[in-house]
Amino acid sequence: MKTDLTDTTASKINKALVKARRAIGTPAVGMVLTLVIVTDEENAYDALKAAGDASREHPSRTLVVIKRVSRSPRDRTQSRLDAEVRVGADAGTGETVVLRLHGEVVDHAQSVVLPLLLPDAPVVVWWPVNAPLDPANDPLGALAQRRVTDTYACEQPVKELAARADAYTPGDTDLSWTRITPWRSMLAAALDQVACEVQGVEVEGEEFNPSCELLAMWLADRLDVPVRRTRSTGPGLTAVRMDTDCGPVVLDRADGSLATLAIQGQPKRAVALKRRETAELIAEELRRLDPDDTYASALRYGVERLKQGNGGDAPAKGEGEAGGREAVPAPVESVAKGPAAEATAEAPVKRAAVK
Repeated sequence: MKTDLTDTTASKINKALVKARRAIGTPAVGMVLTLVIVTDEENAYDALKAAGDASREHPSRTLVVIKRVSRSPRDRTQSRLDAEVRVGADAGTGETVVLRLHGEVVDHAQSVVLPLLLPDAPVVVWWPVNAPLDPANDPLGALAQRRVTDTYACEQPVKELAARADAYTPGDTDLSWTRITPWRSMLAAALDQVACEVQGVEVEGEEFNPSCELLAMWLADRLDVPVRRTRSTGPGLTAVRMDTDCGPVVLDRADGSLATLAIQGQPKRAVALKRRETAELIAEELRRLDPDDTYASALRYGVERLKQGNGGDAPAKGEGEAGGREAVPAPVESVAKGPAAEATAEAPVKRAAVK
């Protein structure tokens, strides 16, 4: 059931929600949280579809905040709030309110959202694109227990990671981190199967994919060994190689779907490691609403130490005219693709256990 409201108020929207629930015969509210999506018209459909799919696991009230651009100075001085209320089959297993803000009310979106939050329920704010540099200090972000961003949607993801590290507040998270959950689980399980010591790691993936950087930072933080960041054509993460004193442990995913796990002395195994849709990522984030300390540790540990190469035959940043690379006192390096052994020849031996 859909109800369109033009030039309305938060009070009228609440009344429309109650009326719509009664009309379809479900007056009771059984939602577990409020999900606030801050986006634009271009990305609203995809974000709303992902939230609707995730609501099957987490019934919620979804508030989509769309800040409309005023075309003239006169329009910018006239405030107007339009809303679309969806209940029942049109809203997954919860309720959806699409809010379109015009004029001066664009700068006060929190005053529109606050009366529509579910009482005594957690609040999650998600920016599919164009997230603020400091989500916790954003007026809408300040209302939430969890704040979800996506550096993959940014023009310069690595620089965005640095900004996220500087402004990190407990409760912040990023979908680029959520994308590597299966990789982290598989690598931790692989290390549990060997009684060896890790000497170095190589992470291979797309050049401008923040998930690759986050995985490299996590491994460097957890294992305390040098991590070599190499580039491939993708899609996404393509391989992780861990050199141990018992031989290499390699997790290779060339096609973005099926990976191969190779451990020295054991037969190769095929493992499902497909690239997940946004709905699955959001559903995973909504399962846990407390701060993600592991993400915070990895983000703070490595982001300022990354050095990004240019790829190909061109000298990377920090190389001289003769092609020599400047010394980098960091355990995480980002260079053109090469054997992981080059990065670990001088490395001290470390225990092969994820902290």
